[in-house]
Amino acid sequence: MSGFIDGILGVSPLLAYTLVALLVFAEDALFIGFVIPGETAAVLGGVVASRGQVQLGIMIGLVVLAAVIGDTVGYEVGKHAGPKLLDTRGLKRHRRKLDKAQEFLRRRGGSAVFLGRFIAFFRAVMPALAGISRMHYPRFLAFNAAGGLAWGAGFVLLGYFAGNSYEAIAKTVGRDITAVVVVVAAVGAVVWRVRSARRKRDAAS
Repeated sequence: MSGFIDGILGVSPLLAYTLVALLVFAEDALFIGFVIPGETAAVLGGVVASRGQVQLGIMIGLVVLAAVIGDTVGYEVGKHAGPKLLDTRGLKRHRRKLDKAQEFLRRRGGSAVFLGRFIAFFRAVMPALAGISRMHYPRFLAFNAAGGLAWGAGFVLLGYFAGNSYEAIAKTVGRDITAVVVVVAAVGAVVWRVRSARRKRDAAS
């Protein structure tokens, strides 16, 4: 893995943009997140930008776009392949995690798409599960775009400010940052629901 990381850090700007975007896209669209987590690619994109090899704004834009498009492709794969997708050899080995992801999606709906973006396994399978469940696409897209923006910008900036400390970041980011983001997002969702219910009650009265 270290050789692969060093390889990305040493390529030309155009190739760096392409590799990072493809890795982020493929995680959700092709399920390669089981091998190379998308946040690793996003953090590396920020590290490359911190070295002045690429433009930070362009890298953030590409990562966010790749994340949103990758989720959309994953959604379409799930929608058209259906339950047969879950019976493939690669996913059968993760049956317990898949069951948890499906239950999370049933309970939280669109919020699961947003929150799933910050959990490695969920990020790889949630779009397909949303497609299988036939979630209304505009609703999926709204939460997908919000999650892609927060996740993509956050992890690229993390790599940018971390600079050469990317190896330490890559080891801890999946655990610590994810926990913080999930807690903040959950609190935000609760506050939004409480305020929404209050507005409806006031309007009715």
